[in-house]
Amino acid sequence: MKTYTTKSGDMWDSIAKEQMGNEKYMSLLVTANENYSGTIIFSAGVILNIPDIKEEIPQYVPPWRQ
Repeated sequence: MKTYTTKSGDMWDSIAKEQMGNEKYMSLLVTANENYSGTIIFSAGVILNIPDIKEEIPQYVPPWRQ
């Protein structure tokens, strides 16, 4: 797990997109940083944990994707 130090004005979705590649990971980010779950807009200098993303592997992968 890596960390990220916020900049003034950062928000959960923008951090998820920048650090994890997509806003859809915002809930994972919030869960990894429950102490700040009530924060909407961050001030500078907050250190957040950035969780590792485990991509789900589909059970069936078409031959052209293998």
